[in-house]
Amino acid sequence: MKPRDRSRTPEHRPRDQRRTFTVLARFTAGVIAVSTVAGGLPVDTAARVAVPALTAVALALWLAGATSVVFGPRLLMGCLMAAGLCGAGLGLLNPHGPGFVIAYMAIAAIGLRLPRRVALPGSAVVAVAAALTEWRTSDHALSAMLNLAAGACFLFVASAFAAVSRDAQAQAQALLAEEAAARKAREQAAVLAERGRLARELHDVLAHTLSGLAVQLEGARLLAEKTGADERLVAQIGTAQGLARDGMASAKGAVATLRGDTLPGADRLPELITHARLATGLAARLVERGEPRPLPPESGLAVYRTVQEALTNTAKYAGSGAQATVTLTWAPGTVSLEIVDTGGVPSTPLPSGGFGLTGLAERAELAGGHLDAGPTPEGWRVHLVMPSTPSYPTRLSQEMSR
Repeated sequence: MKPRDRSRTPEHRPRDQRRTFTVLARFTAGVIAVSTVAGGLPVDTAARVAVPALTAVALALWLAGATSVVFGPRLLMGCLMAAGLCGAGLGLLNPHGPGFVIAYMAIAAIGLRLPRRVALPGSAVVAVAAALTEWRTSDHALSAMLNLAAGACFLFVASAFAAVSRDAQAQAQALLAEEAAARKAREQAAVLAERGRLARELHDVLAHTLSGLAVQLEGARLLAEKTGADERLVAQIGTAQGLARDGMASAKGAVATLRGDTLPGADRLPELITHARLATGLAARLVERGEPRPLPPESGLAVYRTVQEALTNTAKYAGSGAQATVTLTWAPGTVSLEIVDTGGVPSTPLPSGGFGLTGLAERAELAGGHLDAGPTPEGWRVHLVMPSTPSYPTRLSQEMSR
């Protein structure tokens, strides 16, 4: 396999551009220094001292700002602006020297870091100022016009380079974003494929086994009734049939979860309560308080399953005329659920695992919530509190995302 050329990857292109710009900056500084000496110094004594000093300061500031190796972003801009002012001062002291070249280069470097709508007007002001200074200090109007034209051309080229550099960086960032999105999509596809495989295995093992068990139990019940067996035996077989049916429902729910099917949530409580009234004759009603909002999948599923299990228990153990009130309260960061009924207290322990209240309490804790249940003077009360925002990763959400 051909090794990857890392020098051409998007994350290395901006670094290569900075390295190229650094080389150009140092080369320009050398040219300016040589031209300052070759162009001669002013006759005035003070100017002869000031010009070399300003040249050294301007070049140092220019190199520090252009190569971006000394200061932070704000001080870099300050260095470049100071270099431009020093260059303008050199132009005033020695109009025929390269002072304004330093100013042009400083403004060009600033333009690489500023929006075009700011860099172009600023560059134009510098070019006009250089031309006016040349006009006032020189007897040659043509020299001033050439200075203006040269400055304008230089700044135009610098602006074009800045635009190309920004476009290249934007393209590199876009390529990086696309690569990250593609990598994430591949990871999600692999997770979905694995979950689909697990769902098929779970369906084949559990669903088929429980289905066969239900058929065998139905045959055993019919045989017991036909042979006049003890009524307690018939009742136990019927209970086993119910457990098998509940197991099949649980297996189907687990398969649906692994396949990524839409999970029931708090928005389906009205439908669930209506179904409970029609199927069992239980007088159940729903009361909502606060402003409803979408819940994380694990919280919505916990609310739905808790109501489903609580109403099932009420229908099993309540006497005639029992009532159940489901209260859903929306609060900042949490949603609380309370189911209060006037039925009896369960005479057998609630099963662990599946949709039993003990199993639901374990699931709620995994998702960052809390469930408790207990008797009241009138009947039974179930209370659930779940987070309404996925503000932190829970163990259940991590397991579901695997």
